[in-house]
Amino acid sequence: MRKIAFAFVLLFLGTFVSQSANASAGVVAKIDLSNQTMQVYVNGMRKYSWPVSTARSGYRTPTGSYKPTRMHKTYFSKKYHGSPMPYSIFFHGGYAIHGTNYVKSLGRPASHGCVRLHPSNAAALFSLVQRHGPGNTSIVINR
Repeated sequence: MRKIAFAFVLLFLGTFVSQSANASAGVVAKIDLSNQTMQVYVNGMRKYSWPVSTARSGYRTPTGSYKPTRMHKTYFSKKYHGSPMPYSIFFHGGYAIHGTNYVKSLGRPASHGCVRLHPSNAAALFSLVQRHGPGNTSIVINR
């Protein structure tokens, strides 16, 4: 009887640990507006730290927690004269995380509100979100 009870406890604990691990599974992109950086976590472990450019004076990047709403490997802005936005991950209306050709501006505010990344970093993030799924991805933007 003790062996059966012990096996049941082990099974219960194993299930609990497995569920706890899955609760932190996925991708989290944390954007810090004051430092103009993005930290990317995969399954709770920090994998990347990248410079970004967010809204310059007169514009705003929304703060809060979001999920990706749509993704486009190739996209051109309808609002800003067809500007290229490679590896776009939209998260709030027309706001997106995407690659930029203006890599010299990374690390300081320079955009109309989107979160800009180096194109290779945008491609890496896009791939992670595709692999883990938009439903398992969070975008967190803080001041």
